[in-house]
Amino acid sequence: MNSKALVTGFLIITFSSCGFSQKIKYKDLFVLLNARSPEAEGYLKKYLRTNDDEPNAYLFMGMILQEKAAKLNVLKQTTEVVMYFDSSVYFYDKASKIMTEKEVSKRKEYYQMYSRRDNRTGEFGVKFSDVQLDIETRTKEVKERSAKIKVLKSNFVDAEKYYRHAQQAFLAIQKLYPSLKELTLRADDTLHTNLTRLAQVYDSCHQSFNEYKTVLMELGKTGYNQDLDPVEIVDFKKEGVTTADFYRDDLKVWDFRRWALSNVETIEKEIRPIQDQLVALDYEINQAHQKLKKDSVSVSEEIKAIRKKMDFAALLKIDAHPLPLRVFEMKISAELEYGSQIVANIPLRDSLNIFLQLNALKRELALIKKIDSLAGILLDRNLTDDMVNYRHFVTTAYGSANVLNIHIKATKDFAVREAQRKENEIKHKTASLRWIVSGSDSIPLFMEVAPKSQFKPLILKEENVTAGLHYVDSLAMGYFYTISNTRRTDVKVDYPVDQQGFKKRNLALTKAMITQDEKGLVFFIIYYSQAKIKDKFPATIVKIYRKEGLAWSTNYGFSQLPAEVVFSSETFELTIITKSSIGEIFPVIFDKSGKVVK
Repeated sequence: MNSKALVTGFLIITFSSCGFSQKIKYKDLFVLLNARSPEAEGYLKKYLRTNDDEPNAYLFMGMILQEKAAKLNVLKQTTEVVMYFDSSVYFYDKASKIMTEKEVSKRKEYYQMYSRRDNRTGEFGVKFSDVQLDIETRTKEVKERSAKIKVLKSNFVDAEKYYRHAQQAFLAIQKLYPSLKELTLRADDTLHTNLTRLAQVYDSCHQSFNEYKTVLMELGKTGYNQDLDPVEIVDFKKEGVTTADFYRDDLKVWDFRRWALSNVETIEKEIRPIQDQLVALDYEINQAHQKLKKDSVSVSEEIKAIRKKMDFAALLKIDAHPLPLRVFEMKISAELEYGSQIVANIPLRDSLNIFLQLNALKRELALIKKIDSLAGILLDRNLTDDMVNYRHFVTTAYGSANVLNIHIKATKDFAVREAQRKENEIKHKTASLRWIVSGSDSIPLFMEVAPKSQFKPLILKEENVTAGLHYVDSLAMGYFYTISNTRRTDVKVDYPVDQQGFKKRNLALTKAMITQDEKGLVFFIIYYSQAKIKDKFPATIVKIYRKEGLAWSTNYGFSQLPAEVVFSSETFELTIITKSSIGEIFPVIFDKSGKVVK
């Protein structure tokens, strides 16, 4: 241990034991101060309580406090730093006021730290002016640093405060809306104002932080070197929640400004124009509907124009199934397409062609079922949320959510009633296709008739001809009808048949075959019984012209059952091929007048 350390240790023990009960000499205390002993500050404070005439003591106290301030954390211990700096200035000021050139000259050993070579004499010495300049310089530096640290902390606190306020504003918005979809769709003036203010507050955070960084660079070494690292908010409901540690060098903050201004831009450039466009399009649909009702003309061209305007790509990115577009689809189908179809079908409904009437009804039914489906889908939606999301559209176009709701339900009820009516009409029209109406008679166009029916079809060529037997009081008459799409009488021919062979009780054994020429102008029908009478199979052969009607009707008895009927357009002969039970074939030929060719 060197002599200086021994002296210092001795003095500390001495001061501790005497506790200043005896007056201590400053020259002894100076040894501790000069040695930078940790215990020196405490003794110096005690010394200054009873001694106010030692400038060097004030000078040392000022330097000790300045050094203590420099060791503290400028952000976390700002109050203490400023307090030490203020106290340091106070003691520097006290030292400067009572320090004299005589004092410095007399006690040069106290001021050896200021010793320097004199350029004129070449000797080392201490000058009063050097001491005063150092005190002035220290005072100025301490004051300036203290002031900068206050500004530094103020800017830091402001930046942190503005960021906290920005985050609180964001969280309030986040809490208010279930998702970004609702936020965007429900955007109003209040939200626009809140988003704009959020961006401004976040800007204030950046501005304060930039000012903080400027002062931080001026202060030099402080232990801090933060840089803002803005993180983009992608998931509105999950991100933006975690807090930021402004004391970290890698200072990650949520980029509330970017998020807010992005949504402001969406609201201004997309949502507000879309809101007005939706209302305008609803009005256009209503105008087309009025034209349809007033003029009873198709509005198919107006429908095409309206559909071209329904391309709301920006809206569909936000909401895949927007309420207004679903309402438009329902209204277009219910008020325009269905109405236009009704107008277009007027000539078809007035037509006697049942197939045209049916096709018209089926097209109408398809549309009304579409309307039913569209209205049902709307009623199945969460209309409460929809009405809030599209408040501007609902209130501007319909006055209230209740009015729109009533409109949707009314459309649904109309579709249900109309579909039932159309289905009944189709059922009735379809049933009418099974009969030919001839005066007061209805001729069945199906084979399985009721036993009490007077008409017993034996031949039925779909949408061409039918033929059979008509029984009145058990007496048989043959009939032939062409089948028209009106199901009214077109070509009707009645003719006699073999009464003995075609009694009603033998109907189960009665068969018929038909053939015609290539143009469908001449028909040949053969009625025959599978039961023999006098060893023959009774038959009636009929020739019918489409225009002139019955040409001839003749009865004939076959030895074998008829199997095929063939007409020759070259010879005008009719060949009936018969076949025995063992497969023997025998043709019977009739000439154009109905007589058998020998």
